[in-house]
Amino acid sequence: MNTLRNKVQLIGNLGNDPEIINLESGKTLAKFNIATNESYTNNKGEKITDTQWHNVVAWGKTAQIIEKYVAKGKEVAIEGKLTSRSYDDKEGNKRYITEVVCSELLMLGK
Repeated sequence: MNTLRNKVQLIGNLGNDPEIINLESGKTLAKFNIATNESYTNNKGEKITDTQWHNVVAWGKTAQIIEKYVAKGKEVAIEGKLTSRSYDDKEGNKRYITEVVCSELLMLGK
């Protein structure tokens, strides 16, 4: 059960091309977001689609694979863990962000 403590699995489509950052340390970072869709029928009989956006980051070999093969609109399955962090924006306001740190990626579709 310990492996289930902080585990996220998502299937969705990239909302933009991944942002690739090559750090001075030699590490590669990929940042992107994916959209997941859930459809249901409301009490009026109308089909409703709810889209959720998820911020994703990947490091190392996974980031390098993303850089080569993944682009806006592509469907992917990712597995990773949720992390939260904070930063100060340009105006000095503290901002909070929750991200999925991707440990595995599977490219789906064509």
